[in-house]
Amino acid sequence: MRLTSILFIVLLFASCQSHYEKVEKEELASGKVSNELFLGLELGMPKKEFFGTCWDLNSQGILNNGPTELSVEYKPEMPSGNPAYMRFYPKFENDGLYFMPIEFTYQGWSPMNEKLSVEKLREDVVALFENWYGPGFFEVSNEDKSLIAFVKVDGNRRIRVFKKSISMVRAEIVDLRVQKQVEENPS
Repeated sequence: MRLTSILFIVLLFASCQSHYEKVEKEELASGKVSNELFLGLELGMPKKEFFGTCWDLNSQGILNNGPTELSVEYKPEMPSGNPAYMRFYPKFENDGLYFMPIEFTYQGWSPMNEKLSVEKLREDVVALFENWYGPGFFEVSNEDKSLIAFVKVDGNRRIRVFKKSISMVRAEIVDLRVQKQVEENPS
């Protein structure tokens, strides 16, 4: 994780920490396990299975190679109807997928096009995820609302959506159980 991401997370949860911590603690204590990601990908999936699934989806024309060496590209149907790119590449721990960072951009984005602003994109991504994962996203922000994220915790799975740049929204899906182990025992 980059230093800016860590700083963002610390600042983001500073003002709403108690509510977020309460939700996380309750969800982890529930024993519920939610491993579903998207397109047949799952938390805990072995690396070889991840690559096999992506290879199959690529051969079907569903996925493409992304613009960077380590990215997979998908064009989801966004609730707004605006065409978008969804680019992702996971992290593994003990050969199991535990962290899926995803970046979204509108295909026709320009700074002059209000219909394709990053705020609209964030709303669109949250709506897409509510279709995929159900309702229950809540806003977490710092005091002056300059940093805003939408978060949902389902048992072990936490989903976070926030603006990354003027044109990009980042989503992070993590298995909290594994993340806590990684944080306690960094390699």
